[in-house]
Amino acid sequence: MITFLDGTLISALPTHVTIDVGGVGYEVSIPLSSYDKLPVAGKPVRILTHLVVREDAHVLYGFMTPAERDLFRLLVNHVSGIGPKLALAVLSGMSVTNFQSAVVNSDVTAISKISGLGKKTAERIVLELKDKVGVAAAWEAASAAHAPSPEQEQANEAVLALIALGYKQVDAHKAVHDLQQKGEGKDKSAEELVKLALKRIAAGR
Repeated sequence: MITFLDGTLISALPTHVTIDVGGVGYEVSIPLSSYDKLPVAGKPVRILTHLVVREDAHVLYGFMTPAERDLFRLLVNHVSGIGPKLALAVLSGMSVTNFQSAVVNSDVTAISKISGLGKKTAERIVLELKDKVGVAAAWEAASAAHAPSPEQEQANEAVLALIALGYKQVDAHKAVHDLQQKGEGKDKSAEELVKLALKRIAAGR
């Protein structure tokens, strides 16, 4: 099992990265949550990995934090009907803490808004993860201790709203993230963030 890669970041897209490790280039699929945490190309990077062996390929999935990889493994190993692709969609559509809070509070509506998931899949996620001994209790404690800030909650709501309007998850996430990075999204409500993001998308920025 390959558990992590230490190397140089060659290129990065919202869906995958290429890392040079001792002259060997590894292509690693990543969620948007990890894409936001990457250094610039040419810089050293350590990425945690999970290897999936299929009949036709060996696929590496990468994560910048242990919490992201843990959630990915929990979804893939313990929720029926969830494979690596959908697990990445979950991590791309919602932060780990927001997702944990949604499961603890049985918030099927929030989970079902994630691109690629429907209401039935969201219900199955809540049911099967809450049934895991200790998982819900540990998440409840963690959610209380590391509750997302009001700004993070508004940003998450804005991304989900843009997806509901028909925008691609990658585009919605990038538009809202860029607003926050540049300070334009500070102290803005989800509705205001959506309006600003729509202007950015329309302007092609």
